[in-house]
Amino acid sequence: MPTQLTKRILAVATAATFLAGVLPAAAAAADARAGAVYHVDCAGGSDTADGTSPARAWRSLAKASRSYGPGDRLLLKRGVTCTGSLALSGEGSAAEPIRLDAYGRGAKPHIEGAGARAAVHVANGQGWEIRNLDLSNTGAPTTTDRRAGLLVSLEDYGIGRHYVVEGVDVHDVNGSDHKDPNPSGGILFAVWGAQQPTRFDGVRITGNTVRHVDRTGIGTSSTWGRRAEHPNGPGASWEPVTGLRIARNEVHDAGGDGIVVQTAKGARVEHNYVNGFNRRSAGYNAGIWAWNSDDVLYQYNEVTGGLGHRDSMAFDFDGGNNGNVYQYNYSHHNDGGALLVCNGAGMTTNGNVFRHNISVDDGSPNYPYGVVSIVCAATTNTEVYSNTFVTDEPGQAMVVSNGPDGVTFRNNIFAAAPGGSSFKDDRSRYEGNLYWNTEQARDASAVVADPLFTAADPGAPRDVRLRPGSPALGTGMSFDDGVRVDFFGNRIPDPANNGAYQGS
Repeated sequence: MPTQLTKRILAVATAATFLAGVLPAAAAAADARAGAVYHVDCAGGSDTADGTSPARAWRSLAKASRSYGPGDRLLLKRGVTCTGSLALSGEGSAAEPIRLDAYGRGAKPHIEGAGARAAVHVANGQGWEIRNLDLSNTGAPTTTDRRAGLLVSLEDYGIGRHYVVEGVDVHDVNGSDHKDPNPSGGILFAVWGAQQPTRFDGVRITGNTVRHVDRTGIGTSSTWGRRAEHPNGPGASWEPVTGLRIARNEVHDAGGDGIVVQTAKGARVEHNYVNGFNRRSAGYNAGIWAWNSDDVLYQYNEVTGGLGHRDSMAFDFDGGNNGNVYQYNYSHHNDGGALLVCNGAGMTTNGNVFRHNISVDDGSPNYPYGVVSIVCAATTNTEVYSNTFVTDEPGQAMVVSNGPDGVTFRNNIFAAAPGGSSFKDDRSRYEGNLYWNTEQARDASAVVADPLFTAADPGAPRDVRLRPGSPALGTGMSFDDGVRVDFFGNRIPDPANNGAYQGS
């Protein structure tokens, strides 16, 4: 009679025999789905080889520039630099993507575009996943040539689906000062053409770094932007990118915008860090913002280092923005301020919310800009509530409006330097805010008192937490907005506190 140990041995042997018969067939099926694998070694490869193994790698980007099929992989050797442009096309899918990646050991493979349109350009293709590359694109100084690190473009294509950009480092791109429809910058998704409605669906840009690029750090753009909310927009219809997520990226030293989402619906922009934007552009730029886009959620982003005398705002409700929400973001030391509200002429910007954000030492001395600036055409139903705005610059205007209305401020803390600050706004609605070293005569239910921050001179989010005895504790409003926690993860009490901190 077999023992328990014998039974186990027999069971394992039987399973092994079964798998021995099944696995070859399964492996063969997997290989059939996997597609071909190609290698590029710009130091030791040969363009007379077939590229199918590291020992038979191609040598040039020109050889690798071609169309690929579902499941194909194009791998570049680590520790090697290639010069020129990698021009790609091909149709993959979410189930069988085409992968551009690295092989071997060492630093990420580097492509120097040397002034090309892009170091890597995927044109009229879908189902692409791009990872673990180091891209630059430096040519002769120019005011006209568009350049990019990574450019993904669709032209009169229809709907392109499934794109992943992850672990890509882009740096030193000296393109021209053009944002759209043919942009320069770091990581760009662009829609062109006017014959067939075209858009992206399912774009994930995560865990990348962009440094010292002109003009845009990370961005989308489209020539299909016309709708009732933007009647003078390009194209014959509004074809927004859907399924867009931009997360955990770092953008440093962008000549223009840090991260800009154009012509999108339902995008999520979260956990990004932008340090340095509007550094070299002659245009209008912001840290993280959208244009002609609906239902965009921005959260857990940090924006600093905005430079210049135009916008240079951390965040922006701009033309054709509807149902957009900024929450749990931290901005500091931006020349233009924390928030711009600027609808485009003839456009509709409605139902946007700015809540539970913290701004420290943002602002501009130049009219019509302040910590919050309301300019351009009027918006409707813009809500700004439960935020903390702090400045240590005497005389810095807290809110400036040069005429438009449609904005309501409730439950915020406005804390100015001892020298005092002003509100240059006689149109917006104010209700139940706390003011320190400043005042807003339009707020009939104002609390005017020292909020008793944790730090007397706030310089970080934790410094604007409230000490026991703060007049902001339990004196605020509650909002039926589905939000249950504050910037710090505290549950929001009822009644709530004034400002972004909702702890006890």
